[in-house]
Amino acid sequence: MILFTNKTQSENPKIPWGKIKKCVLGDGYELSIVFCGDKVIKSLNRRYNKKTRATNILSFALTEDSGEIFINLSRVKKESERAGIGFLKRLEYLYTHSLFHLKGFRHGKEMEKEEQKIMSFNFKV
Repeated sequence: MILFTNKTQSENPKIPWGKIKKCVLGDGYELSIVFCGDKVIKSLNRRYNKKTRATNILSFALTEDSGEIFINLSRVKKESERAGIGFLKRLEYLYTHSLFHLKGFRHGKEMEKEEQKIMSFNFKV
């Protein structure tokens, strides 16, 4: 199950949230996704990561089978524009990346390989 909370003025973006989650974490994983802006992300970064800046996304494992992802939509949009890639494609990658962190992966070649495999499926909404 995925529970969405939107703290922005934007609509919830449409990507294959459930299909990607199922591939990475399985059906039984309970996930909360919070769409937010710089203020919320900065506060979370300050509290949990000792960082003073806004980032694009944060993930928190709550239990072995539940977690929460905070997505800074304005930051993701700016990054996608700067990189010349589509907003939804960038969002889908960051979401996939966060799911692998929730699964226990650390940055590295193994994580990148798994992310690329999921991204290659080109799930439809």
